[in-house]
Amino acid sequence: MSSLLGQTAESRAASFLQSHGLKLLARNWRCRFGEIDLIMQDGATLVFVEVRLRSRSDFGSAAASVTTAKQKKLLAAARQYLSTLKTLPPCRFDVVALSGNTPPEWIKNAFDDVG
Repeated sequence: MSSLLGQTAESRAASFLQSHGLKLLARNWRCRFGEIDLIMQDGATLVFVEVRLRSRSDFGSAAASVTTAKQKKLLAAARQYLSTLKTLPPCRFDVVALSGNTPPEWIKNAFDDVG
């Protein structure tokens, strides 16, 4: 995916989530463990969002492309982000899957722990 496509997908996902009451805190937050596409706040809950875009479903859905390895990287990056906060809020990991012009698929609590 080109960076322009990725930025467009992230903007679309952020706007979608904001229209559902979430507040954008950070975009493309990077650390040595990886990158978190969007960090948002849903009430008192901190939400780490992975944005996935698929133009074709030949290799599975956008949501299915968040592999266990990707989840582990996201968890490590989230722990790093949380280490910068004075108090730890409740957290969750969401996925926003985008495919063509269909409405975004918002998967709340897409994963919480990777075994």
